[in-house]
Amino acid sequence: MVAEARMTTRRVGRTFAIACRLLPRSVRDDVYLLYLVFRTLDDCVDFGEPDADARVAAVEAWCHGGAASTRETLVLARLDDRYGLPRDTMLSFCRGMRDDLECVPILTEEDLDRYCYRVAGTVGLTMTALLGIREPAETQAAALGMAMQRTNIIRDIDEDRAKGRVYIAAETLQRFGLPLPGRREALLRDQIARADALYDEGVAGIAKLRRGRRAVACAAAMYREILRQIEREGYGLFEGRTVVPRTRKLLVAARTSVV
Repeated sequence: MVAEARMTTRRVGRTFAIACRLLPRSVRDDVYLLYLVFRTLDDCVDFGEPDADARVAAVEAWCHGGAASTRETLVLARLDDRYGLPRDTMLSFCRGMRDDLECVPILTEEDLDRYCYRVAGTVGLTMTALLGIREPAETQAAALGMAMQRTNIIRDIDEDRAKGRVYIAAETLQRFGLPLPGRREALLRDQIARADALYDEGVAGIAKLRRGRRAVACAAAMYREILRQIEREGYGLFEGRTVVPRTRKLLVAARTSVV
C-alpha cells in the first residue's frame, strides 16, 4: 500500500510530492499513507462514487471507537498506533465530505472558511500528529491547510463551473459579479488577499514543528506561487486552470528559507 500511496501522491499531488521528498525518511511513508486516505475519500466524494457515503461513514465509525473495516480505516488505525491521530479532527474532515455530498451551499465568507477548515484545515492539523509540535500550533496548522484550499478554489473556478460547482461565497459573487474570464480581477484580488492572510498565519507556525519544517515551508511556498502566477497572468484574463511550471516550483522551493 505504501507504493500505491507514493504513486498517488506523485500522480495527483505533484507539488506535495516535491515537498515530501524533503521529509525525514522516518516519517515520509506515513505521510504518503495519510495523504492517500484523505485523497481517496475526497476523490470518492468528488467523483460521485456510489460507495462514497459508506466509506465516509466507516471513518466516522472508527473515530467513534469502531473497528477498522475499510482500507482507509485500516491505514488510519496503523497510523493511530504510531502517532495518536486526533479523531475529533478526522470527524470534522468527514463533516466536510458530507457538506459536498449534501451540496451544502456556501453563502458567506464565514461559510467558506468553515468549509475550508473541514476539508483542508483538518489535514494540516492531522499532519502535526505525524510531524510533532514543540509548542501549540493548531491554529497555524489549520490556517495553512485553509490557505491551500482557498488557493484550489481560486485556481479551479473554471473547472468547477464546468462541473456545476460553485465554491466562491454567494455574498462575494453578489458583490463582484460572476467570475467570468476577463471580468474577475476585483474578485480575485479580494480572494487572493484572504488566502495570503491565511498563508501568513500558517507559515508563522512552521517553526513550531519538530520534524519536516523545510518540507512544509516548501509546500506552502510552492502552493502560494499559484496566487502569484494568477497575478502575473492578469487575474483570470483567459479561461482555464493556472499552472506553475515545474521549473518555477523548484526555484521557489530552493529559495525558501526555514526558521
